[in-house]
Amino acid sequence: MTSISDFVSTYGASTTGTDTTKKSDSLGQADFLRLMTEQLQHQDPLNPMENSEFLGQLAQFSTVQGIQGLQTSMDGFKGSLATDQMLRGASLVGRSVLVPSAKMALGAEGSVNGVVAAPDAGTVTFDITDANGQSVRKITVQAEKAGEVAFEWDGKDASGNRLAAGTYGVTATIGSGETKKDLSTYVESRVDSVTVGSDGVFLDLAGLGTAPLDYVLRIR
Repeated sequence: MTSISDFVSTYGASTTGTDTTKKSDSLGQADFLRLMTEQLQHQDPLNPMENSEFLGQLAQFSTVQGIQGLQTSMDGFKGSLATDQMLRGASLVGRSVLVPSAKMALGAEGSVNGVVAAPDAGTVTFDITDANGQSVRKITVQAEKAGEVAFEWDGKDASGNRLAAGTYGVTATIGSGETKKDLSTYVESRVDSVTVGSDGVFLDLAGLGTAPLDYVLRIR
């Protein structure tokens, strides 16, 4: 018995004799039914198609149509999600957001804020470094218990002099000696603009570069 795939390779997708200037790369429902009819007309009379085979081919076509419909729905959902993310990101322009970062952007005036998550009580030390990696200020904050510990840098060095605006590094540790542990730092920064890329929505942060929207932990 001839299958639809064999029939297509033998007779081609067009069986009506009508000339077409452009053929589709995929079979539609009408094409499938026309080929099914032709298959029935050209089947071997001594070995006709079984009902189960006929129903099986119809089921396969229905499955393919269902998958294509699902893909179309998913594409539409992805488009709506991307638009929603872009609008969410746009609403953040001009606001301060808290993101994970080992850098801080110091302006011409004002201070820089951030937090760490202390695993337990102890002394948290923040070490602020310049572009050359040289330490310019150390700040200690006492963590009374495990949890969030906030810090603020006024932009001054250890001698009390205001430093130039720019990007500075920051690291945090808790404890000392053998119990000393490194902590991840989270810094506040202003959102200057929003960029929509193939990988999602990214925020352009003042002095820190870009960060995915998903990195935002807090908005102020």
